[in-house]
Amino acid sequence: MIYYVEDDDNIRDLVVYTLNQSGFEALGVKNADEFYAASKKQSPALVLLDIMLPGDDGLSILKVLKTNKKTAVIPVIMVTARGTEYDKVIGLDSGADDYIAKPFGMMELVARVRALLRRTNLNSSPEILKEGGLVVDRQKHIVTVNNKNITLTLKEFELLYLLMANRGIVLTREQILESIWDFSYDGGTRTVDVHITTLRQKLGEYGNLIDTIRGVGYRFGGVIT
Repeated sequence: MIYYVEDDDNIRDLVVYTLNQSGFEALGVKNADEFYAASKKQSPALVLLDIMLPGDDGLSILKVLKTNKKTAVIPVIMVTARGTEYDKVIGLDSGADDYIAKPFGMMELVARVRALLRRTNLNSSPEILKEGGLVVDRQKHIVTVNNKNITLTLKEFELLYLLMANRGIVLTREQILESIWDFSYDGGTRTVDVHITTLRQKLGEYGNLIDTIRGVGYRFGGVIT
């Protein structure tokens, strides 16, 4: 469940409608009391927080979430009209995972939600991923193929881990860009194709495990030939 804490009825209803139409389960609440009551019934997968709220403001809610061990890992995006650099720094330093200023586009908001949820899922993935003789150790930042170390760039490593952690799932080029190069990167999706090509070459026979899904993106789970 994605919760959106916003006291403006029109904005809240539009965001919740957009999220639900985009395949998420979302619920809007107008203040801290409603949010705490709702989250007791169903834990949040992600929280969108306005700063200017009646009663406890968004930063106060953020502090409550981040100081509780049970809720500290819940990803939070601040969504607010207070868009100065100082306000962003305060929000991020207080524990927010992302910050988007009003007015904002609905598609940008959805993209940021998707990217943050993917990063959160990656953080909960195993430190070591294996597929036959291919081993990726995230903590040590080591990739081996048949017990031989493979030298990858940082982006190649992150790309391989992303694909393996989502084995069998087709990731679009845009999703890969958002996850690894973040939403603000404007280099185009071609950079994903280039990194896939070099990654396949370095992995040798295991490069065949990265499938190209024509017109969409890539998926890990092919066949070694």
